[in-house]
Amino acid sequence: METAAVYPWLLVPAIFFARVFDVSLGTFRSIIAFRGYRWIALCIGFVESVVWVLAISQVITHLDHPGLVLAYAGGFACGNWVGISLESRVGIGNELVRAISYAGRGQLARFLREQGYSAINMAGDAGSGEEVEVILVVEKRKLIPRLIELIRQLDPDAVLTITDVKSIHSPALPAAPAGPALSGGWRKRARRK
Repeated sequence: METAAVYPWLLVPAIFFARVFDVSLGTFRSIIAFRGYRWIALCIGFVESVVWVLAISQVITHLDHPGLVLAYAGGFACGNWVGISLESRVGIGNELVRAISYAGRGQLARFLREQGYSAINMAGDAGSGEEVEVILVVEKRKLIPRLIELIRQLDPDAVLTITDVKSIHSPALPAAPAGPALSGGWRKRARRK
């Protein structure tokens, strides 16, 4: 540490990359914690905290050197970008794809099922008597680009929306018994209005 005291500018790249590492871990941890991966988030949070303490201690010790403060702030900014990029590459979790097809006429769901997807088909009405096909498919995030490609093959004009799925409950699992909170309390409040 004597070298750091004499030449604090040597710490600039170390602080920058430590912050990139720690903030990218924090961003990744936040996103996967939201998706329900608590144990992974716990482990990442531990490593993130250790790196943060080491980085901030060096900046505070050498606060009279503005280059360290700039490296700390720059590492924070870059770390957010790296963390989001990392999470999108890893692609943890599932997403729900909704496809509204004006041209499918029932063929899009059949086509997706032939490709191995569990596609749910619902008839829809776009107004003026125009029928549409609404398809729902839950798929792993990593595999969404392939699903979109298949939908576009059959109907290039289909309207697609994609939303995150936090958890999936299988119909094969037994239903949880209704507790007192579900005994109609909200209905009683609604009737009072």
